[in-house]
Amino acid sequence: MATLTVQGLSKTYGKKMALRDIDLDIGDGEFFCMLGPSGAGKTTTLKSIAGLQEIDAGVVKIAGVDMTGVEPYHRNVAMAFESYALYPQKTVFENLASPLRSGRSGSFSAAAQQERIDTVTTTLGINHLQQRLPRELSNGQRQRVALGRVLVRPADVYLLDEPLSHLDAKLRASMRAELKRLGQMSNTTTVYVTHDYQEALSLGDRIGVLRAGEMVQVGTPADIWLRPLDTFVARALGQPEMNLFDAEVIDGHVVALQGAIRFPVTTDLGGARRVRIGMRPGDLHAGHQAVEGSASVLSCSGTIDLAERLGRQIELSVKVGDTDVIVVADGSEALEEGSAVSLSIPLTGVHLFEGTDDPSVDTRRISGAVHHAPGNRQTVTISKSGV
Repeated sequence: MATLTVQGLSKTYGKKMALRDIDLDIGDGEFFCMLGPSGAGKTTTLKSIAGLQEIDAGVVKIAGVDMTGVEPYHRNVAMAFESYALYPQKTVFENLASPLRSGRSGSFSAAAQQERIDTVTTTLGINHLQQRLPRELSNGQRQRVALGRVLVRPADVYLLDEPLSHLDAKLRASMRAELKRLGQMSNTTTVYVTHDYQEALSLGDRIGVLRAGEMVQVGTPADIWLRPLDTFVARALGQPEMNLFDAEVIDGHVVALQGAIRFPVTTDLGGARRVRIGMRPGDLHAGHQAVEGSASVLSCSGTIDLAERLGRQIELSVKVGDTDVIVVADGSEALEEGSAVSLSIPLTGVHLFEGTDDPSVDTRRISGAVHHAPGNRQTVTISKSGV
């Protein structure tokens, strides 16, 4: 177990800035997730920590020791790549035993090796495959072997680069639960890279969101879900993405959709005349029974344009005025295309961001702009007509 500190990490490939001043301070035994789209710099960060990638600037410290100039082998980190990188001529058992027989781990007896391998393979569901060769395995089984080769080895830091990316949806969900349990049992500092927000939310003690080589926000899953720093982070978590609407600030009120949305703000916006409103589809409630606007609830009515049933849930596209609002309903009511529907959302579920003329530009969150405190009578309503 060890702490991991990254200070001012930067890397360029030619004219392309891959990483820009990455700072991280990961605690002993913490499970830290890095979330971001393809090309954000996640794998480059992992390779820089492992010493597999030369960096242009910055410092990596493991257990308080500066790793500058230290070879990867001597950093005592274990890394799982997205590619399997298995020895094709060795059985599953021999692939898993290889890190236990190398210099740092050579003290393990044959019995101790078997015990560790049995524990990991049982957890990963590949215990019955120990005597098979990689060519006799499916892609999902190979990836679990590659992950097991990391988990079987004692190390100060585990570096996991999208280790579940080749698994089917059902197995991924199962493996997330097993990885969380393994992390709690081993208490080894872990950096886990993923583009899947569900993995980040379910596994991470904290999450770091990367965009184009920059660390946009670091926080607990609750912090990042409830208080995204900007619209990029807000849209990175959640499927479907957060609804974003342009709005104006008029006489201390946020007004959007030609007056269909109107509610007061309780913080100084610095003279801003434009903002953006964010509402997560899962925070909106849809039903046939009308909901009255109140001090704590925003309500409206609209017409269902599209309804897609996704198991227990239904994804709706609801036309409110001339704008489509995406809603994820629980499916308990019969919600059909073309029917009228009432929408409601707690005022605390409304996010405000700075405004922009270019919807492709990400803007920062406005803290404290929507306030929902007991006794503060703020009525928020939306009318279909926009009046």
